[in-house]
Amino acid sequence: MSAPGIDEERFGAWLAETHPELSTGAQLRATRLTGGLSNLTYRIDGGARPLVVRRPPLGHVLSTAHDMQREFTIISALADSAVPVPPVIAYLNDSDGDAGLGTPFYLMDFVVGPILSSARDNAGHSPDSLRATSLELARVLGELHRLDPAAVGLGEFGRPAGFLERQLRRWSTQYEASRSRELPALDALHDALGPAMPETRRDSLLHGDFRLDNAIVAPEASEGGRVVAVLDWEMSTIGDSLLDLGTFSMYWDLREVTGGSGIGGSAIDPTVGYPVFDELVDAYSSVVGVSVPPLGWYRAFAAYKLAVILEGIHLRFSQGKTVGPGFEQVGALVVPLASWGCEQLSTPARKV
Repeated sequence: MSAPGIDEERFGAWLAETHPELSTGAQLRATRLTGGLSNLTYRIDGGARPLVVRRPPLGHVLSTAHDMQREFTIISALADSAVPVPPVIAYLNDSDGDAGLGTPFYLMDFVVGPILSSARDNAGHSPDSLRATSLELARVLGELHRLDPAAVGLGEFGRPAGFLERQLRRWSTQYEASRSRELPALDALHDALGPAMPETRRDSLLHGDFRLDNAIVAPEASEGGRVVAVLDWEMSTIGDSLLDLGTFSMYWDLREVTGGSGIGGSAIDPTVGYPVFDELVDAYSSVVGVSVPPLGWYRAFAAYKLAVILEGIHLRFSQGKTVGPGFEQVGALVVPLASWGCEQLSTPARKV
């Protein structure tokens, strides 16, 4: 029986017809990879080599939030850059279902390596290696932000002017589309973000969801080779660089919000070697060559965006339209995120 969201037989026939070099004629097996509660990711075995398919979630889908073609475009553009990404193979809008998904999806190579997403993933890695990997990840973000979008064919990938205002409107719209219960704390955070919005200092390519567990890493590798591939580019665009840094910061300190649990857990623990976020800011600044102002507003906005995303997932779960374990927990994280976001606006989190 096929995994939910992909018909293995139809997908195998499509692969054999369009990419015969990747097909062996054997029955393909699709296994949903753990991690991530939004787009669905499957490992495909049985072909010439392991592959990965990415598709939007089942059920309630927020407008513009799961753009497979956009994700495919930026990964393709970054293939020869200093930002490591998985090799992509093909994009298809499978609206007719001939390829077995019935939705836009893209195909890429499977990249071997661990993802540090929970405390148990730190086992076997020394404090020095975890620290070095963290600092390298911050430098990778700096490499992304110092790229000239036009130089990699992405000059029209976003509209920097008015970016923060549009972001707040967009996620407010997503919130309205996902409303299924009263959330005064999230309403309060939304109302506070607009008046406190800062002026943009610098625009760049953005990942949109930059964090440790959106990267495949090799902590014991030599310097410069610890970050193997950055994943999950569905929210990428061009805009205020500090939005990525605020998101990175919010996820780095997520234990503050959840009391140590996090979204599916968190590997980040200073007692086992991870640096405090100020050190990551220093590593980032060394690449981009600019200082970083207080990140309170950007951390608050990151909390708002994540809370809205989780509320959308909570709605899909309540409708019985989600796949895999973990979805039953996300609704309980919305209010703590919103409350924490409000705190960031009242007390600037970083002074660098």
